[in-house]
Amino acid sequence: MLKKILSKHSDAGILILRVGIGMAFIFVHGLAKIKAGPELWVKIGGAMSNMGITFAPTFWGFMASVSEFGGGILILLGLFTRSASAFMAFTMMTAALNHMSHLDPWSKAIYPVEMFSVFMALLFIGGGKYSLDNLIFGGKKQ
Repeated sequence: MLKKILSKHSDAGILILRVGIGMAFIFVHGLAKIKAGPELWVKIGGAMSNMGITFAPTFWGFMASVSEFGGGILILLGLFTRSASAFMAFTMMTAALNHMSHLDPWSKAIYPVEMFSVFMALLFIGGGKYSLDNLIFGGKKQ
């Protein structure tokens, strides 16, 4: 019986996930990085060197910050959920690779790995019934 009730309301679960993750990335991760400015952006953008990209670290750091802040807003709203999730998954993959390249302990590296998993899941699932994607685009795939 419980399984039937939970299955019937799985879109509510997607909404709860989107709101929680979206708020965390807007107010804790993204906004702090946006406010920190170019000094932090250079450091964040330097993580791209793990993939052989060594030019414009300030740009890449800014883009990661915007991805977390703007992506958090989009995921919270359920607007362009799949696209936002793809950008955020890439950002988390880059962060995880950076931690691993520095041989950081798993306690530091695991968070971006976990968030990569969440964003990959949202990439496949989409925003769900209670999203602006559904309101604007209906049942169509974005």
